[in-house]
Amino acid sequence: MTRPTIVLVHGAFADASSYAPVTSRLLKKGFKVVAPGVPNRSLLGDAAYVASVVRNVDGPVVLVGHSYGGAVITMAGTEENVKALVYLSGYALEEGESLGELQGGFPDSKLGAALVYTPSPLADYDEKNPDVTVDVDKFPEVVAADVDPDLAAVLASSQRPLAGLAFAEKATAAAWRTKPAWAVVSSSDTTINPDVERFGYRRAGIDFVEIDSSHMVMLSHPDEVVDIILQAVEATE
Repeated sequence: MTRPTIVLVHGAFADASSYAPVTSRLLKKGFKVVAPGVPNRSLLGDAAYVASVVRNVDGPVVLVGHSYGGAVITMAGTEENVKALVYLSGYALEEGESLGELQGGFPDSKLGAALVYTPSPLADYDEKNPDVTVDVDKFPEVVAADVDPDLAAVLASSQRPLAGLAFAEKATAAAWRTKPAWAVVSSSDTTINPDVERFGYRRAGIDFVEIDSSHMVMLSHPDEVVDIILQAVEATE
């Protein structure tokens, strides 16, 4: 059977470089890896974009989503050539559910108080759809507490904003209903309440492991993350 391509979908306030240690390890193991830059302009639009990336891959795909990227793969993962899903510190939404609705049933994390809202220079902006980032000074503690401080500072300074609209849009599909899935809970996460991660995974019937990690588990625990991805790969063979 053809070896799958690993498609790595980053989260909000990040870009594909957040997967660098995982990408490097997978490439050294001989995998083809695609790590697209997600627009982060709307949940529906981002899912459509990632779905288009997946469709352009020749052969099977293991689709990995971190954080907000988990919500994105929940829809994009319905593409026919997606053979498995991997959630990392992520949102496993139900069809018809938004990020805000899923989070609303649990105590707030530290993220809410650290968010910064600014007018977007893009055409999709109105007063109800600002650009959302994390306060640069709070980013290391809230998002990347166990990441090298110098790298955490770089991540804070190079954030890709998320459009506010993305928090309210409702998922139009739930790929985990038809695709096998694996997941990681970051048990020391202060960006997403770990109970939000656990709830989503349990509701979806996804087996998950817990790693004592900040939100950026693929940076602080890349070997463990690669091991989970390889489990998904083995299930496609």
